Amino acid sequence: MARAGLTADRLTQAAADLADEVGFENVTVSALARHFGVKDASLYSHIRNAQDLRVRLAVLALAELADQVAEAIAGRSGKDALVAFANAYRTYAREHPGRYSATQMALDPDTAADSAAGKHAEMTRALLRGYDLWEPDQTDAVRLLHSTFHGYVSLERSGAFHSHPRGVEASWLRALDALDSLLRAWPSV
Repeated sequence: MARAGLTADRLTQAAADLADEVGFENVTVSALARHFGVKDASLYSHIRNAQDLRVRLAVLALAELADQVAEAIAGRSGKDALVAFANAYRTYAREHPGRYSATQMALDPDTAADSAAGKHAEMTRALLRGYDLWEPDQTDAVRLLHSTFHGYVSLERSGAFHSHPRGVEASWLRALDALDSLLRAWPSV
């Protein structure tokens, strides 16, 4: 069906743009149909349902974030790579708030394996090998980094940090310094 030039990829891209405008949770088949000036039913030859659309959006956002992080950390190691990774992550969340929310969506194992989620994990593990961390410490450190980055970004986005006179950027840089120190002195079990 060529009506309005619709394709699954075009719908996914439009959904990503819509998510950044109105929030990931507000992306619906109806909203997307209104965007294209068509009836909801016109979209169902390209996507199965709203869940399929959200999964496609999450996969797109994960790929975009992975590309941004990969470009930022290329040729870097240690603290330089950690800071580049963290800043790319934070920048993506700031520039694409709806897409960033989509990256947090739980995907079924097969979809996750076929998506850039694995690339994120591999880049994080490569970064941690620069700190001489191996399993099981790598898994613990991956979780620590993700929790710190996601937590900081989420609190910053909600405005939770803006009531204090200390600048948000200064605290971010200190948090990265602290993570670097912790990773260099990771406790042995």
